[in-house]
Amino acid sequence: MPESIRVMVWNEARHEKTNPAARRVYPQGMHAALAAHLGADPGLSVRTATLDEPEHGLTEAVLAETDVLLWWGHLAHEEVADAVVDRVQRRVLDGMGLIALHSAHLSRIFRRLMGTSCMLRWREHGEKERLWVVDPAHPITRGIGAFIELPETEMYGEFFDVPEPEKLLFVSWFQGGDVFRSGAVWTRGKGRIFYFRPGHETFPQFHNPQVLRVIRNAVFWARFRGNPEVFASGDEVPPLEPLPERG
Repeated sequence: MPESIRVMVWNEARHEKTNPAARRVYPQGMHAALAAHLGADPGLSVRTATLDEPEHGLTEAVLAETDVLLWWGHLAHEEVADAVVDRVQRRVLDGMGLIALHSAHLSRIFRRLMGTSCMLRWREHGEKERLWVVDPAHPITRGIGAFIELPETEMYGEFFDVPEPEKLLFVSWFQGGDVFRSGAVWTRGKGRIFYFRPGHETFPQFHNPQVLRVIRNAVFWARFRGNPEVFASGDEVPPLEPLPERG
């Protein structure tokens, strides 16, 4: 039987403490809602961490035992310590998967890995959104159908300042007329990265079965599948001897 994928759900966990509307939707926190869903899958071993824990709950030892990291942040991106950003980056380069949710587009780790501002347009009017599947062959979109409809959400609109995705999976249309690249993937080093737009703190999007299906699919997609014999980001790489000539 294959080993479980080790998943860490990281949440800033500030809105749920300070915003009554967010607390009503996620009384135990968004990380708890996501962990409860993912933890029901026998192929996943799930734990959680939050910003206010020592080292934000992301010590070297914890990250060494994490195959896929989910990240949600909004109010306190700049409170994430340099040392934690550095070690998460190293783990992604060495093969850990990263799933950035909603406003994690402005997290320090996502901006570091993208190398751009990751800015976008937005408004919070509670309008309808349809996330159209534009790559139905990709493992992350499996079982979703043609689109996901969210009756009320925060709008994110173009231009979204990220590098050209390796694959674009979802494009959103909003009732106010805007569009947005809502689901896209990149590779950095040996690590796979997926950005997924839904997840505003006062709307119940992490209770939506289709949204949760996408996130579960992404966890299985993002786990490391590369060649472990290739050097890691922190390794000392010896000089390479020339190959012998062949007759």
